Amino acid sequence: MKLSVIIPVYNELDTIMQVIERVQAVELDKEIIIVNDCSTDGTREKLESLATSDDLRIIHHDVNQGKGAAIRTGRDAVTGDVVIIQDADLEYSPSEYPKMFYLFEQGKADVVFGSRYSGRDLLVDSFWHYVGNKFLTTMSNALANVHLTDMETCYKMIRADIFKTIEIECDCFGFEPEITAKLAKTNCRIYEVPISYEARRFDEGKKIGVWDGVKAMYYIVKFNLFRRR
Repeated sequence: MKLSVIIPVYNELDTIMQVIERVQAVELDKEIIIVNDCSTDGTREKLESLATSDDLRIIHHDVNQGKGAAIRTGRDAVTGDVVIIQDADLEYSPSEYPKMFYLFEQGKADVVFGSRYSGRDLLVDSFWHYVGNKFLTTMSNALANVHLTDMETCYKMIRADIFKTIEIECDCFGFEPEITAKLAKTNCRIYEVPISYEARRFDEGKKIGVWDGVKAMYYIVKFNLFRRR
Protein backbone atom coordinates (compact mmCIF):
# COMPACT_ATOMS: atom_id res chain seq x y z
CA MET A 1 0.00 0.00 0.00
CA LYS A 2 1.10 3.55 -0.74
CA LEU A 3 0.64 6.61 1.48
CA SER A 4 0.00 10.06 0.00
CA VAL A 5 1.07 12.92 2.26
CA ILE A 6 -0.54 16.29 1.46
CA ILE A 7 1.31 19.25 2.99
CA PRO A 8 -0.56 22.57 2.74
CA VAL A 9 1.94 25.40 3.24
CA TYR A 10 1.51 29.09 3.97
CA ASN A 11 4.46 31.17 5.21
CA GLU A 12 6.40 28.37 6.92
CA LEU A 13 9.92 29.29 5.78
CA ASP A 14 11.52 28.33 9.10
CA THR A 15 10.05 24.82 9.30
CA ILE A 16 9.06 23.52 5.86
CA MET A 17 12.40 21.90 5.01
CA GLN A 18 12.54 20.09 8.36
CA VAL A 19 9.00 18.82 7.87
CA ILE A 20 9.82 17.50 4.41
CA GLU A 21 12.95 15.76 5.74
CA ARG A 22 10.96 14.13 8.55
CA VAL A 23 8.29 12.90 6.16
CA GLN A 24 10.92 11.53 3.77
CA ALA A 25 12.59 9.68 6.66
CA VAL A 26 9.45 7.61 7.35
CA GLU A 27 9.99 4.08 6.06
CA LEU A 28 6.76 3.65 4.13
CA ASP A 29 6.00 3.59 0.42
CA LYS A 30 4.79 7.17 -0.02
CA GLU A 31 4.45 10.26 -2.13
CA ILE A 32 4.63 13.85 -0.89
CA ILE A 33 2.35 16.50 -2.37
CA ILE A 34 3.16 20.05 -1.25
CA VAL A 35 0.66 22.82 -1.95
CA ASN A 36 2.11 26.27 -1.41
CA ASP A 37 -0.84 28.56 -0.75
CA CYS A 38 0.76 31.76 -2.12
CA SER A 39 3.37 32.18 0.63
CA THR A 40 5.04 35.60 0.78
CA ASP A 41 7.91 34.95 3.22
CA GLY A 42 10.34 33.10 0.92
CA THR A 43 8.71 29.67 1.32
CA ARG A 44 8.03 29.46 -2.42
CA GLU A 45 11.65 30.15 -3.31
CA LYS A 46 12.80 27.55 -0.79
CA LEU A 47 10.46 24.94 -2.29
CA GLU A 48 11.58 25.79 -5.81
CA SER A 49 15.13 24.87 -4.81
CA LEU A 50 14.02 21.24 -4.33
CA ALA A 51 14.31 18.64 -7.06
CA THR A 52 10.86 17.24 -7.78
CA SER A 53 10.24 13.59 -8.69
CA ASP A 54 7.43 11.06 -8.95
CA ASP A 55 7.46 10.92 -5.13
CA LEU A 56 7.67 14.68 -4.53
CA ARG A 57 5.31 17.12 -6.20
CA ILE A 58 5.08 20.85 -5.52
CA ILE A 59 2.03 22.86 -6.53
CA HIS A 60 1.74 26.63 -6.16
CA HIS A 61 -1.39 28.73 -5.67
CA ASP A 62 -1.11 32.19 -7.23
CA VAL A 63 -3.67 33.53 -4.73
CA ASN A 64 -3.96 32.65 -1.04
CA GLN A 65 -7.08 30.50 -0.65
CA GLY A 66 -6.82 28.76 2.74
CA LYS A 67 -5.95 25.34 4.14
CA GLY A 68 -9.07 23.59 2.88
CA ALA A 69 -8.51 24.88 -0.64
CA ALA A 70 -4.88 23.68 -0.55
CA ILE A 71 -6.02 20.23 0.56
CA ARG A 72 -8.57 20.16 -2.26
CA THR A 73 -5.80 20.96 -4.74
CA GLY A 74 -3.56 18.28 -3.27
CA ARG A 75 -6.32 15.68 -3.37
CA ASP A 76 -6.47 15.95 -7.17
CA ALA A 77 -2.82 14.85 -7.35
CA VAL A 78 -3.14 11.82 -5.02
CA THR A 79 -2.13 8.43 -6.47
CA GLY A 80 -1.75 6.47 -3.21
CA ASP A 81 -4.11 4.11 -1.39
CA VAL A 82 -4.25 6.12 1.85
CA VAL A 83 -4.03 9.88 2.46
CA ILE A 84 -2.88 11.97 5.43
CA ILE A 85 -2.64 15.74 5.89
CA GLN A 86 0.62 17.03 7.34
CA ASP A 87 0.83 20.60 8.67
CA ALA A 88 3.97 22.45 7.63
CA ASP A 89 5.01 23.36 11.17
CA LEU A 90 6.66 21.03 13.69
CA GLU A 91 3.69 20.33 15.98
CA TYR A 92 2.98 16.87 14.55
CA SER A 93 5.60 14.16 14.05
CA PRO A 94 5.57 12.04 10.87
CA SER A 95 7.15 9.25 12.94
CA GLU A 96 3.56 8.51 14.02
CA TYR A 97 2.54 7.45 10.49
CA PRO A 98 3.44 3.73 10.71
CA LYS A 99 1.20 2.88 13.66
CA MET A 100 -1.72 4.62 11.97
CA PHE A 101 -0.94 3.07 8.59
CA TYR A 102 -0.75 -0.40 10.18
CA LEU A 103 -4.52 -0.42 10.70
CA PHE A 104 -5.02 -0.03 6.95
CA GLU A 105 -2.50 -2.75 6.13
CA GLN A 106 -4.43 -5.06 8.44
CA GLY A 107 -7.69 -4.17 6.72
CA LYS A 108 -9.22 -2.92 9.97
CA ALA A 109 -9.75 0.78 9.33
CA ASP A 110 -11.14 3.14 6.73
CA VAL A 111 -10.13 6.22 8.74
CA VAL A 112 -7.65 6.72 11.60
CA PHE A 113 -7.58 9.85 13.76
CA GLY A 114 -4.37 10.65 15.60
CA SER A 115 -5.42 11.94 19.02
CA ARG A 116 -3.29 14.41 20.95
CA TYR A 117 -5.29 13.88 24.13
CA SER A 118 -5.50 10.15 24.72
CA GLY A 119 -2.56 9.24 26.89
CA ARG A 120 0.72 10.15 25.17
CA ASP A 121 3.48 12.55 26.15
CA LEU A 122 2.79 16.03 24.85
CA LEU A 123 4.17 19.51 25.25
CA VAL A 124 1.68 21.31 27.51
CA ASP A 125 -0.70 23.51 25.52
CA SER A 126 -2.46 26.67 26.69
CA PHE A 127 -5.49 26.09 28.92
CA TRP A 128 -7.99 27.90 26.69
CA HIS A 129 -6.78 26.21 23.52
CA TYR A 130 -7.25 22.82 25.22
CA VAL A 131 -10.68 23.75 26.58
CA GLY A 132 -11.77 25.09 23.19
CA ASN A 133 -10.67 21.91 21.47
CA LYS A 134 -12.52 19.70 23.96
CA PHE A 135 -15.68 21.79 23.60
CA LEU A 136 -15.60 21.56 19.80
CA THR A 137 -14.86 17.83 19.91
CA THR A 138 -17.78 17.21 22.29
CA MET A 139 -20.11 19.27 20.12
CA SER A 140 -18.98 17.40 17.00
CA ASN A 141 -19.34 14.02 18.71
CA ALA A 142 -22.90 14.78 19.79
CA LEU A 143 -24.06 15.84 16.35
CA ALA A 144 -22.09 13.24 14.36
CA ASN A 145 -22.79 10.45 16.86
CA VAL A 146 -19.16 9.37 17.11
CA HIS A 147 -16.86 9.18 20.13
CA LEU A 148 -13.56 10.94 19.45
CA THR A 149 -11.16 12.60 21.87
CA ASP A 150 -9.67 15.00 19.29
CA MET A 151 -11.81 16.07 16.34
CA GLU A 152 -9.54 19.02 15.53
CA THR A 153 -6.40 16.92 15.07
CA CYS A 154 -4.49 17.49 11.84
CA TYR A 155 -3.68 13.77 11.63
CA LYS A 156 -6.62 12.17 9.88
CA MET A 157 -5.48 9.22 7.77
CA ILE A 158 -8.16 8.24 5.24
CA ARG A 159 -8.54 5.63 2.53
CA ALA A 160 -7.95 7.49 -0.72
CA ASP A 161 -11.04 6.12 -2.45
CA ILE A 162 -13.22 7.48 0.37
CA PHE A 163 -11.35 10.78 0.56
CA LYS A 164 -11.83 11.41 -3.15
CA THR A 165 -15.60 11.01 -2.92
CA ILE A 166 -15.98 13.71 -0.25
CA GLU A 167 -16.70 17.21 -1.49
CA ILE A 168 -14.48 19.63 0.43
CA GLU A 169 -16.37 22.92 0.70
CA CYS A 170 -14.39 24.84 3.32
CA ASP A 171 -11.42 26.84 2.12
CA CYS A 172 -10.16 27.57 5.63
CA PHE A 173 -9.57 25.75 8.94
CA GLY A 174 -13.21 24.60 8.83
CA PHE A 175 -11.87 21.57 6.98
CA GLU A 176 -11.47 19.65 10.25
CA PRO A 177 -15.11 19.68 11.43
CA GLU A 178 -16.30 19.35 7.83
CA ILE A 179 -14.34 16.20 7.05
CA THR A 180 -15.23 14.67 10.42
CA ALA A 181 -18.96 15.22 9.85
CA LYS A 182 -18.84 13.87 6.31
CA LEU A 183 -16.78 10.81 7.27
CA ALA A 184 -19.22 10.01 10.08
CA LYS A 185 -22.08 10.04 7.57
CA THR A 186 -20.38 7.38 5.43
CA ASN A 187 -20.57 4.89 8.33
CA CYS A 188 -16.93 3.98 7.67
CA ARG A 189 -14.73 2.26 10.25
CA ILE A 190 -13.05 5.02 12.28
CA TYR A 191 -10.19 4.25 14.66
CA GLU A 192 -8.34 6.62 16.96
CA VAL A 193 -4.74 6.18 18.13
CA PRO A 194 -2.67 8.34 20.50
CA ILE A 195 0.03 10.54 18.98
CA SER A 196 2.67 12.88 20.35
CA TYR A 197 2.21 16.62 19.93
CA GLU A 198 4.36 19.71 20.47
CA ALA A 199 2.11 22.75 20.64
CA ARG A 200 3.35 25.89 18.94
CA ARG A 201 2.74 29.26 20.60
CA PHE A 202 1.19 32.21 18.78
CA ASP A 203 4.48 34.09 18.98
CA GLU A 204 6.05 31.15 17.15
CA GLY A 205 3.66 31.45 14.22
CA LYS A 206 0.54 29.53 15.26
CA LYS A 207 -2.21 30.70 12.90
CA ILE A 208 -5.47 29.39 14.39
CA GLY A 209 -7.24 31.72 16.81
CA VAL A 210 -10.46 32.43 18.72
CA TRP A 211 -12.38 33.46 15.60
CA ASP A 212 -11.49 30.13 14.00
CA GLY A 213 -13.10 28.40 16.98
CA VAL A 214 -16.30 30.38 16.50
CA LYS A 215 -16.37 29.47 12.82
CA ALA A 216 -15.72 25.82 13.71
CA MET A 217 -18.94 25.77 15.77
CA TYR A 218 -20.81 27.05 12.73
CA TYR A 219 -19.27 24.38 10.50
CA ILE A 220 -20.04 21.60 13.00
CA VAL A 221 -23.72 22.53 12.92
CA LYS A 222 -23.76 23.14 9.17
CA PHE A 223 -22.15 19.90 8.05
CA ASN A 224 -23.76 17.62 10.62
CA LEU A 225 -27.33 18.92 10.42
CA PHE A 226 -27.68 20.55 7.01
CA ARG A 227 -25.86 18.19 4.69
CA ARG A 228 -27.32 14.90 3.50
CA ARG A 229 -25.42 11.65 3.67
